[in-house]
Amino acid sequence: MSRFFEALERAEREQALGTPASSPSTTADLSEAQAPPAPSGAVEPAGPPLLERPVFESPATELAVDRSDRAEAHLVTLLNPASFEAEQYGVLRHVMETLRKSANLKVVAITSAGVGDGKTTTACNLAGALAQSVDARVLLVDIDVRRPAVARQLKLAGSKRSLVDALMDSSLKVEDTVEHLAHFNLSVLRAGGPTLAPYELLKSSRLEALLDQARQRYDYIVLDTPPFVPVPDCRLIAKCVDGFLIVVAAHRTPRSALAETLDLLEPAKVVGLVFNGDSVRRSSYSGYYHAHVGSSRGARWRRAWRKP
Repeated sequence: MSRFFEALERAEREQALGTPASSPSTTADLSEAQAPPAPSGAVEPAGPPLLERPVFESPATELAVDRSDRAEAHLVTLLNPASFEAEQYGVLRHVMETLRKSANLKVVAITSAGVGDGKTTTACNLAGALAQSVDARVLLVDIDVRRPAVARQLKLAGSKRSLVDALMDSSLKVEDTVEHLAHFNLSVLRAGGPTLAPYELLKSSRLEALLDQARQRYDYIVLDTPPFVPVPDCRLIAKCVDGFLIVVAAHRTPRSALAETLDLLEPAKVVGLVFNGDSVRRSSYSGYYHAHVGSSRGARWRRAWRKP
């Protein structure tokens, strides 16, 4: 059993006992050495092995991303791009830049198994990291029309039209709805809503048409999506995206929910996992991660390991 699943299982036991969970110093056993063999009779977790996908570690930021009074502390790539925390999102930027060249990956969806795992923070900071390149055209889209959060995190006023507006009005184009944040070299399409018919909106051909327009105008499109397990929205939009990054919260995401998410997703569209919420601050280069590139999408990022 990989240490990644062991950490999640341990967190579940500690929550059941009412004891505080300890923060692991690593996301998983990502070295070349294999994990210790499971005891006789032990059952391996269902679903594809996690070591076939890269695991990236996000910096030590709050997981409660919906508190508007503290939102600015999470936007490290936008407000403090030279910080240690912002540098960690450079790993995800490198993944996107590499896959854009090798596999034409332009539209990436950030999701999680459940609510409160930090997907909106990850989406905002990944978009901010990509936008640090002055030549990159980056669009951040809040596609969570049930519980939109991007506009609140970025403290955007409600003057521009939204994704919901564009989905309901076929005369609107992407350029009619996005807001360009010139100081950050970043464009944002807010979700709008919430709406009473999210399933019908996301199922419509309008969403695919809007994202096709965005592909023509932008180099990278980062989608903040709803969580994967509770609602069907990510399954509806999967046909429109090139890949998914799954955010996993340390000591929070249930092992069973993560396994269900991986089972429901098309393996070829899983770009990797982001392990969020490690409270240990690393120094020097010890927090950087690297990855090998394989032969096909999904299996492309075979293994990630931590530099000693």
